[in-house]
Amino acid sequence: MALAECQSEFGIIPTEAAAQIAAGARVEHLDQRLIEEVTTRSSHSTLGLIAALREVIPAEAAEWVYYGATVQDLTDTWMVLQLRDVGSVVWRDLRRLEDGLTQLATAHRSTPMAGRTHGQPGAPMTFGLKAASWADEIGRHLERLADVRDRLLVGQLGGAVGTLGFFGETGPPLRAAFCARLGLSDPGIAWLTSRDRFAEFGVLLAMITGTLARIGNEVVELQRPEIGELAEATTAGTVGSITMPHKRNPERSEHLDTLARICRANAGILLEGMNQLHERDGRGWKAEWVAIPELCLCSSSALFLAVELIDGLEVRSVAMRANIDTRGGALASERAVAVLSQRHGKHRARELLHDALAAVDEGSGLVEAVARARLLEEHEVRELVAQQATPTATATAAVDAVVDGARERRAGQGAHWP
Repeated sequence: MALAECQSEFGIIPTEAAAQIAAGARVEHLDQRLIEEVTTRSSHSTLGLIAALREVIPAEAAEWVYYGATVQDLTDTWMVLQLRDVGSVVWRDLRRLEDGLTQLATAHRSTPMAGRTHGQPGAPMTFGLKAASWADEIGRHLERLADVRDRLLVGQLGGAVGTLGFFGETGPPLRAAFCARLGLSDPGIAWLTSRDRFAEFGVLLAMITGTLARIGNEVVELQRPEIGELAEATTAGTVGSITMPHKRNPERSEHLDTLARICRANAGILLEGMNQLHERDGRGWKAEWVAIPELCLCSSSALFLAVELIDGLEVRSVAMRANIDTRGGALASERAVAVLSQRHGKHRARELLHDALAAVDEGSGLVEAVARARLLEEHEVRELVAQQATPTATATAAVDAVVDGARERRAGQGAHWP
């Protein structure tokens, strides 16, 4: 419709023909069986649609349908219009998620927990710092999404090989008018085999869901009863297991990982699609027709689940503190090395403390190990252990920096995808 209306304004097709095309171009007017029949017989992706449209408009207008345009001109432009809607949904839900995460970070900026490396308790941190790390990453995705918009939202009108040869000198201004009518930018050149725009957007969706998977996997791990520091919200009707009724499974969190895997796979298809041949190549282009919808559906579902997860997340601060205390002061080893470094140098201090901890029975505390090795006075090491559950100024300052940064960035952003 938009193409025909622009062509009529340039005198390329009759005004009445454009009006008749617009009147007929409605799904409810088209014969679905005819579309299927012609598509199957011709082995052409769009000829059935063209035939069905020509059937419902007067014969004098039928010859002006798709006048001078290729299938890819319209399918690419249509795909961009769909991605404009998808981008708006992603923008909205990323902002919702960032809100939830910054609120979580603020509420728990001083809630002590064990920081873990390689799956093992390492040193004390705060849950607010963990949540702020998630929020910080979401903030970068918002910046990426804002940045990609102008590159992505362009129309396509190139004709047979990108020269607009059918229209001659009228081609470039026609393309500009066509894009403007649809609220898109004029690319300035056909991009029939230049698929970087779709690949970039697809990779961004895969990155976003990768972040959501990181959050989900953390909840899966920390909800384990042996750790018990986080838990998904649940309702009375939620079923954890058909055979083990006691179970409370972190299903939203698991779904985030599953959906991210599907998104990464489809983003890979779009990256492969950048390897195109000459001026038109159906192989990578048509693979987009499967990969892009799947990416959009899975990423939007992941965002919906992530917002639900964070809004209802249970933070069990008592368990967090208990998991620090049960380590017998071991989480203070980093600070003990720092103190000993002033006396022995950093590397020698680490060796001394490592040997001291290895020399005592498994499960013995830092106080006993250091006292036995006479590395520090007992009151010194007890003071370090007592400080385990006291949030460090650097951790709380980092939380504040992320929250303040998000607030400052929001002040310059609109509620809708810019």
